This record gives sequence, C-alpha cells and structure tokens, in this order.
Amino acid sequence: MMKSFLSYVAADMVNKFGTDLSRTVIVFPNKRASLFMNDYFVQLSDRPLWSPVYTTICDLFIQHSDLSIADPIKLVCDLHKSFVNKTGTNETIDHFYNWGQLLLSDFDDIDKNMADAEQIFTNLQNLHELDDNSYITEEQKLVLKRFFVTFSENNITDLKRRFLNLWQHFGAIYTDFNDRLAKQGLAYEGALYRHVTNDESITFDYDRYIFVGFNVLLPVEQKLFKRLKYTGKAHFYWDFDEYYMPTNKGENNECGRFIAQYLEQFPNELDNNDVEIYRNFTRHKSITFISASTENIQARYASNWLKENKRMEAGIKTAIVMCNEALLQPVVHSLSGQEVKTNITTGYPLSMTPAASLLFLLIDLQTQGYNKKSRTFSLHYIKRILRHPYVHLISLNAEKTVISLNEKKIYRIPSNMLNCDDGMALLFKEIDGSKQSQESANLSQALIEWMIDIIKAIGIGSRGKVDTLLQETVFRAYTLLVRLSTLCQLGDLIVDVNTLRRLIRQIVESTSIPFAGEPAEGVQIMGILETRNLDFDNVLMLSCNEGNIPKGINDASFIPYSLRKAFGLTTTENKVAVYSYHFHRLLQRASDITITYNNSTEDGHTGEMSRFMLQMLVESPHKIRCKSLTAKYSTRTLQPHAISKSNNTMNVLLSMKKISPSAINKYMRCPIQSYFLYVAGIDEPENSNEENVDNRQFGNIFHSAAERLYKQLADSQGVISKEAIRAILKYKQQISVTVEKVMRKELFNDEDAKWELNGIQIINLKVITEYIKRLLNIDLAQAPIKILGLEHKIYCTMGIMSEGNPHTISLGGVIDRLDMLNTNNDGEQLVRVIDYKTGTPPKGISINDFDSVFSRVNINKSHSDYFLQTMLYSVIVSRYSNIEETEGKPVSPGLIFIRNSSSANYDPTLEIKTDGSIKDIERYADKFIKEIKGILNEIYNPNIPFSPTEDKDICKNCPYKLICMS
Repeated sequence: MMKSFLSYVAADMVNKFGTDLSRTVIVFPNKRASLFMNDYFVQLSDRPLWSPVYTTICDLFIQHSDLSIADPIKLVCDLHKSFVNKTGTNETIDHFYNWGQLLLSDFDDIDKNMADAEQIFTNLQNLHELDDNSYITEEQKLVLKRFFVTFSENNITDLKRRFLNLWQHFGAIYTDFNDRLAKQGLAYEGALYRHVTNDESITFDYDRYIFVGFNVLLPVEQKLFKRLKYTGKAHFYWDFDEYYMPTNKGENNECGRFIAQYLEQFPNELDNNDVEIYRNFTRHKSITFISASTENIQARYASNWLKENKRMEAGIKTAIVMCNEALLQPVVHSLSGQEVKTNITTGYPLSMTPAASLLFLLIDLQTQGYNKKSRTFSLHYIKRILRHPYVHLISLNAEKTVISLNEKKIYRIPSNMLNCDDGMALLFKEIDGSKQSQESANLSQALIEWMIDIIKAIGIGSRGKVDTLLQETVFRAYTLLVRLSTLCQLGDLIVDVNTLRRLIRQIVESTSIPFAGEPAEGVQIMGILETRNLDFDNVLMLSCNEGNIPKGINDASFIPYSLRKAFGLTTTENKVAVYSYHFHRLLQRASDITITYNNSTEDGHTGEMSRFMLQMLVESPHKIRCKSLTAKYSTRTLQPHAISKSNNTMNVLLSMKKISPSAINKYMRCPIQSYFLYVAGIDEPENSNEENVDNRQFGNIFHSAAERLYKQLADSQGVISKEAIRAILKYKQQISVTVEKVMRKELFNDEDAKWELNGIQIINLKVITEYIKRLLNIDLAQAPIKILGLEHKIYCTMGIMSEGNPHTISLGGVIDRLDMLNTNNDGEQLVRVIDYKTGTPPKGISINDFDSVFSRVNINKSHSDYFLQTMLYSVIVSRYSNIEETEGKPVSPGLIFIRNSSSANYDPTLEIKTDGSIKDIERYADKFIKEIKGILNEIYNPNIPFSPTEDKDICKNCPYKLICMS
C-alpha cells in the first residue's frame, strides 16, 4: 500500500516542529485535506499533540482583511450602478446581469494577477502612450500592436465602434465599482486578495504558516508567500512526480510547469530527490480504459467495479471520481442496497430537489396563473401547487381541494374559495392585489417575502420528520430567499419578475446540499477538484471525456486573448495546465486505475476520451488495457400482441346492453383499442390544461348551442322558416349569448357563472359562434325545414350468436339532427339524418364504393368511420324506428363539416362515387345490416382474439400504445 503525500507531510512536520503545533497554521488549497491531515497526526504520535490551525488560502486572505466578500448578486447589482453612472446609459439590470457577471470575472482576474487595470482598459484611440511604458516588454508590445491594428481608423465597423465606446469606460467603471464596495466595507475576492497583499501594515501573528499541496500560484498568492518567507514564517510542501516535471528549464511540460517554477523561490521542505515520495508514476500500475455508450452505464458499472479485487473493503483507499458531476445521482442509486460505507464530497444539487421546483411553481402561480383583473387563480396552476410533495406539510386539505375543484369544473378561482385553512390561505395569497405591489420591482420583493413565509411554514411542518435531506433542502431554499430579500430591502436588487425568476434559477443551479457523514472513512465519491492533496490506491474515474476534463474551457471575456496574454492574465493554457496537474497527481500513487469515457456522439457528447488519456496512451510506460462497456441485455423491437378472450372478457361483453357506432368504428380501427376502452375500462387521458377548450368540449358546446337555437327557431309544428333564420342572423347577439351560456355550462357547470373567460376560451366562443352562423346559412338555402328530433336517441335490437347461443344487443346512439324537407314543388319529402362535424374535414365527403364503409385499411385517411355512423342511424330510422312522420319516406344520411361549409349551395348528403348521392338508405340497408351483424358476431366470438391493427399510422397516435407494446 502506497503512503500518501499528507502522511509524509505530517511525519516531516512532527520531526521538525515537534508535537506542539498550536502556533502553526496549515494552509491548503481546499478544506477537505485538513480532515485527513488530522488523522495522520494522530497515527504518528503516541503522546498528546497540540493540533495546528487549518485554513484555506481563501480564508487566510479573508482573515487578514477588514473587508468582507460581498454576495455575488449584490456585486452585480453594484457593478450595474457603476456602469450606469459612468456610461450614462439606461441599461436595465435585466439586460446587464449576464454580461455583468462576465465583467466582474474580468475585474477579479485583473486583481488576482495584480495587473494594471488602467493600462489594460486604456483608450484604444491613444495607443501610442503604450510606447512610454517601460514595464511592458518588447514581446508584449508586439502582441498588443498585433491586436490593436484591427482597430485602425480604416477598419472600424459598427460592432467595433460599439466595442470601443464600451471599452473606454471600463477603467472608470472598475475604479468606481471598487470605491463603491470599499465604502460599504465590501470587496469581490480578487480585490480583497490584492488589498491584503498590498497592505504592509497587516501582521501575521502565528509562528509559522505551512503551505501544502499548491500548484498554480496567482501573483497575489506569490507575493504573500514571498512576504511570509522573508519573515521566516513560511514553509512549503509541494506534491508532484518526477514523471511529469520538466527535465530542464527549456522544456515546457504543462502538468508540472508551474511547480517547477516555484521550487527555487519557495523551497520544498521534503527532499525533491526522494524516490519514495516523488517517483511513483512509473511504478507498477494496473490501468484500464473503458469506453461506454452512455453516462448511466458508467454509473451502474461503479457498483460492479467496487465488488472486484476487494476495492469495497479498502474503504478510504478507494475513490470514485466523477469528471461529470451530474453522475452523482445515478452513481448513488447504483450503490443503494449494498453494504458499503461511502462518503460523498460533492454536494447534492439543490436544482434536483422538490424545493427548487416549488420556487418556480410559486412564481408561476402569481404571474402566469393569476389574473389581475378578475383577481382569480388558474386551476391549472392551482393543481400544480397542490400536488407538490411539500404542500402536505402546510395543509392537509390539498388533495381534497383538488377533487372538489374538479367536480365543480371551475377554472378561474378567487382566493376566498381556497382559504379552507391557514396553509391554503398562505399558498393562495393575492400578492398582486396590494397597491404597493403594482410596480414590477415591488412585486418581485413581495413575491420573495411570500415565498419565504411558505418555505418557513414547510420547515415548521417538517419538524419531527426523519428526512434530513428534506430539512436541509428547505433550509437552503430559505437561506437563498432571505439573501434575495435583504438585497431588495437595501435597494441593491431592483428587478422585474422575469429577471427574478432567472436569478433564482442561476442561484439554485449553483447551490448544493452537503452530505452528512464521516469523511475519513468509507469509499470516497467526489469530483475531480475535491481530490487535491488526497491519494488513493484504487481509483475509478467516470466520464473522463474531452470537455469534462479539462472542463469545457470558457474563455468568454471582454479582454481579448492577446491582451490577456500580454498583461499576464489567466488564459486557457493556464486552465488546461491546472486540470492536467489534477489528473496526473490523482493517479501518481494509485496502483489500481480504471478510467471510463462516453464514446457516444449524442446529447452533446463529443465521444472523445480526454486528451490526458490520449497522452498516457502515447507517453506512459505502463501497459494500458482498453475495453468496452456494454449492457448485458439486448434491445428488442416492441410489438403489440393479440389479446385472447377469456371467460371474464366474454362476461364483460355479454353484460353490455348497448353498442354505439363509435364502438364499432373503434373495433374496426383497432380491436385492441376497443378492448382497452370498452372491456378493460381504461379511459383515454384527458386534456392536461383544463383552461383550454379541448376537441371534445368544443364539439359538445357546438352541439348543445345548435340544439338550443333550433328549438327557439322552430314553430309549434317544429318547422323552421327562412324568415326565422334570417331574423336570428340579423340579430347576431342572440347567437353569441346562447353559445356563451352553453360554454359556461360545459366549462363551469353553471351557465350563469360570472367567471371571466380567458383568452383561449374567448377565441373558441367566437369560433363556435361563427360555426353556428355557417350552419344557419346552410339551412337557410334549404328552409323550410321540419325538425323531427334534436340530439335524438335512437336504437334498434339486433340478434347475434355467441358461443352457439343467441344474444341480443341494442345498437344505436344520438342523432345530432333528424329533419325533413320538401325536395320539389310536388310536395315530395325527404327525411335527413344530419351529423355535425366540427373537426378537421376530409378532402371530400364521398367514398369510392360501399365496401369502403367497412374497410379496415387506412380508415382514418378515408374517414369511412364518419359514413358508418350516419348510415347506421339512417338504417335504424328507415327500418326500425316508430317515428310516424318518417314512414314510407326516403331517408338520406348527411354530414355537415362546419369548417368547410361556407361554400354556396353546400350539400351535406353522403356520396358513393360509383353510385352518386345517397338519396335513400334503403338501397344499401340489407348489405349494411349484414356487415354490421358480421362485425358483432366477430366481437362476440370467443375464438377470435382482439388483434392489433396493421395500420401503423393508427399506432403512432394511439393513447394505449405503451400498454399495448409492454
């Protein structure tokens, strides 16, 4: 087992400084190493040891400054004030925020590299002044001139002109921004670092400062190191390997390049030539590279990897390192159920918790879901809130309220209908109803305060629960909102609701919840940056792809690359070198190494292994095994299968008293569809947005409105005259009023309901009103018309055979309109069975021949199901009805497709191309009845299963396809 770097450091410190380390400060790049360091001290000493003070380089700077690091959001808000002040523009913080973060990053980089901001942001139109700056080298001047030549007077485009205009203010913004923060006792990180480094009055009171495991040192850090070294208080421990260190000063090795530069200035306390410490990379290692087709396969592989070679038993000497930290959830899931101790360093993302979704649902409820004019909430947003898993911690009436609202069919609901308890009253408080909330910024602040109250109530409701993740999640969300509220109250954050939502999303995505556990035991699960200073025997690196390590280097900046290079700012090369060091340092003392990567080019993946893996394949002295990771199951194409008719199925069929033409059409379209709907009783899913008028509701409203109006138009004999139709078309308000009453009855279960219709509903009201007018104009050309029935129920009894036994079934349904009109001046009369269709019309209302009515191929494309229903009703009226007025008269089926009925002389009569218009259904009655009985006999035949359709177009939009193919 290889000794770790920290164990060497601990042994050397005890040997040199003894066991009283109370006046010693050990400075690490991050906090995690201190937990392990303490353990090594305990193992080394057989007598009491005074523990040193552990800190990070960031905390060391903060502890020696009278300034505080400001909140990230406040920093951007104050930067916006400086920007507006110095540029004189009226740029809103909404537009400024994203690139304000970019500018803040540039300022931070300038200060940490101790560059001269005034010189960097000098007016490009006066570049000759650079010639007088002796501190700039000739090489730097050459780089600058190459960049500046693109901005010559002869080559200034509008975009460049705008850039120059913005650029010339950056120096003033930088100065004003730092002054503004300093007056408040605040700073951003880079400014605080620079302040501490330049303040010679600051004293460092401990006896010694031990800097352990650093790699790239920023100029501010180098200056601090030199200062402490000059006083004799600084000591340095460097972690590297001879394998990746430059062999001479001229060689440029990105991995060890920086440490090589510092060893002379900041001598290593350990012996650089000690092969036990610094020559480990070339020792025997078992290295395996594994390609995988998905991220999840790699996460699942972690469980199998741990079980092999006693890696799980090795505990703290085993690490699973995620180069893509989004793998945390699937990795943890893959290890669940196993008896393995783990310690998770990477925090659980707040964005993946219910608390995050609740914050956005609350904002949506008070914005998109709230109608300021009617002071009502939308049912759609109400139900989303009430079904959230945290809401039961506030109110026990949430689910009951959802059921009640569904029964009432009310889609715009005032808050007083929801205030059944204190929790519900809080959830549906009208934030926008108060006068002080009318302005967008005030609304944002009021929203934050309201959300704080809700999160606080959830926290109180979670007391006594054993779910620590829930409690920690709620606490993080509460802290986040309080921070925003404070900024609003101080006037630092003045944003509209849309910007607030984006801000919350950004903060949530950058916030994580720490896992509780004992860091110094168990298998370590971490991100690549958490591995600094730590050594493991067994290492599994997941998703080691180009773009993950090194991370997709974001070089977005207001300072172009050539200027960054010239002034010594951080460049992409520096960032790549940092990741190269972390990668090689993690592997240098490990003996068992497995690295996986995603070879897929889908979902944003490049399918390329990391450049550091390629470098090992080319340069490493080790034999590297390359394998592929595949799932143990093979994919298969899901196919629907037939469903046999069991005894239970037959009992259900025989218990049916009635069958509608829709059921027959469904069976002809796909027998399995009819099984799920009529036998299994599985309803098709309803429309997800209750406020919209779906196709079913649209049709219901049209049919009901037409029925009401035609009853009003008919005289005592049931006759509708031309004069009556003209009169109602002239006074159109009556049509609109009738349609609105019917719509309110359909939507709200009350035709006199006063709820305000939303925009979609108003549009549908106008469309249906227009459709009614079209229907009236069609009938105006045919009037007078005698109404024999509206929404008229009509059935007949048919006898069939089932298992050799006779069985009768009632067949029929509801005719939209049954009427009669004179066909000529001789008084001949025609009975019509009219069916209204409000959906998308076919190209024509004719079919090729009679057999097409019962065709089971391309039934949707030919719309033959429309014909079957109307012809069936016509046959029942002609053969089986007891309506006296229809006896001895021809019965004609008709379809009125409202959408394309505006043409003159529109004729709704069905047409068979080979025979012409169907003026009398008796011509086809015998054949029709025979076909219908054949279908019914098939349905009731226990030996004929419910088989899937062969028409794949039907399968595409089938609501049952997931069940069917499972």
